[in-house]
Amino acid sequence: MNAQINFPVSDLIAGYVVSYDAEDGIFVLHTSDRREFKVKLSPMAYAKVIQNFDEAYIDATGTMGAWLTPGRFLFVYGVFYPDSDVFDGKQVVFAGKKAEEYVFEKQDWWIKQVYALGKFYIKAQFGEDAIDYRYYRTDLSVSGQRSSVNFRQETDTISRLVYGFATAFMMTGEDQFLEAAEKGTEYLREHMRFVDKDEDIIYWYHAIDVQGEKEQKIFASEFGDDYDAIPAYEQIYALAGPIQTYRCTGDRRILHDAEQTIKLFDKFFLDQSEYGGYFSHLDPLMLDPRSESLGRNQARKNWNSVGDHAPAYLINLWLATGEQKYADMLEYTFDTIEKYFPDYDNSPFVQERFYEDWSHDTTWGWQQNRAVVGHNLKIAWNLMRMNSLKPKEKYVELAKKISDLMPAVGSDQQRGGWYDVVERLLDNNSGYHQFVWHDRKAWWQQEQAILAYLIMGGALDSDEYHRHGREAAAFYNAWFLDLEDGGIYFNVLANGIPYLAGGNERAKGSHSMSGYHSFELCYLAAVYTNFLIAKHPMDFYFKPLPNGFPDGILRVAPDILPPGSVAIASVEIDGQPYENFDAQKLTVQLPDTQERVKVKVRLIPTN
Repeated sequence: MNAQINFPVSDLIAGYVVSYDAEDGIFVLHTSDRREFKVKLSPMAYAKVIQNFDEAYIDATGTMGAWLTPGRFLFVYGVFYPDSDVFDGKQVVFAGKKAEEYVFEKQDWWIKQVYALGKFYIKAQFGEDAIDYRYYRTDLSVSGQRSSVNFRQETDTISRLVYGFATAFMMTGEDQFLEAAEKGTEYLREHMRFVDKDEDIIYWYHAIDVQGEKEQKIFASEFGDDYDAIPAYEQIYALAGPIQTYRCTGDRRILHDAEQTIKLFDKFFLDQSEYGGYFSHLDPLMLDPRSESLGRNQARKNWNSVGDHAPAYLINLWLATGEQKYADMLEYTFDTIEKYFPDYDNSPFVQERFYEDWSHDTTWGWQQNRAVVGHNLKIAWNLMRMNSLKPKEKYVELAKKISDLMPAVGSDQQRGGWYDVVERLLDNNSGYHQFVWHDRKAWWQQEQAILAYLIMGGALDSDEYHRHGREAAAFYNAWFLDLEDGGIYFNVLANGIPYLAGGNERAKGSHSMSGYHSFELCYLAAVYTNFLIAKHPMDFYFKPLPNGFPDGILRVAPDILPPGSVAIASVEIDGQPYENFDAQKLTVQLPDTQERVKVKVRLIPTN
């Protein structure tokens, strides 16, 4: 017998207005999966519009009734009473001032957001002083204060922050962001990079501990899942920030570091047997993926070791260079994902962990036979990017399969937003894929949903996929922005309230969180919305080093988009009009000068 809820429960409903009876103050709305709720506004109910960083509070209390028009999307927070079929609405959050408006589809919404995030991290990590990564700390409090007790500097978190600063520069042209990106890249090269001349490779330290002028290098990972090993994903994300910086500057030293790190992947992580793919971990002494010392990580492969190359650095490396070898590596990783990750005879979720021969590893650590919702969405998003570079029907089919399945099993169709980790298989007594730890929602998994459904909606001209992207973006912008202290909350409760109980989930900086996912979201949500959906122009900024990019060719494609989606409308160099560019190839022939120039490129949608 089902337990009866016989007490009031406060909760959130996200949905579309069906009708409104002004006389009795009740409106009906339907959720994403079209379940209907009756809502009566409390006499003390208030309303607002989703607001961005550095925007004034937009009060809509006085116009709340007039705005409850059919089709309008909103959130309503209130109380369910066990003896009533009417939800008692206490707060309403509108997606825009107008009935069809979604504020985050404005041309500059994400640009303003990335600017505010860049300023937040500059202040949090460096205060009012000069940008000096000696004072960088992995751990930041919820208010953006650096840890005064933990002096660790993790390579990946610096790289992810560098990615954020480089991205913020590309979107805003703010020179301080580029300074932070370049100084961070240089710091990584000087302190975290190991050049192995015997093997002709580069690999990256896990971290360093800084005490005054002293530093202790930490070679193997000290993170619990990867302890005393070299995990592939740490080497992958060590490149994320530098490569995004390379897109802005053309610094040849960065390109060399990337080439030598990819040699590490190809020489040691790549399974050159009949099975193929990339191993997840190496033994730190012999660089052997099959070493017994690796324990549960011996001869294993996973989502991170195969799938994270593309979004973290490889797509950006191809965008910056146009080199076929990087396109080939991308194709190899996506073919591997398409071949081995689907498991639809058993589960609506992909399989994520494997033994050497691609048999399923369902007993590893915390994951067991469990699904990370965001990894499924990340596959769909990146398959669509790859399909624009090398079209394959199987890429689109898998992306659509994931996108069609995920809302029912991975999203919260009453409140909005996307869940974290769930059981891949149904319990015999439940029709729901049960939560592994909690029903909280992590910021990075909202990003994967937004980008997956925006690119699916735009590239396939699908209103349904676009709707899911809009709903995910609405939940993120309504509940994840810390409008008081700045930055993005790590987790919110199912109902959107920030989760601040403690640990990493209370922090704005940790082993798990730095300036990557939130900045990447701003960048690509702006790109997909402006070029594929709303059809707005965007400006991008670069500051190439003299003799940096080969042949003086600056490649300015914002992402791998469907061919013919965008073109260059105009170029300025140091504020002056410049005409030497190829509008369709998305390249700028840089002037022959030994001075560093600032390039502003306006791109426009063409379809």
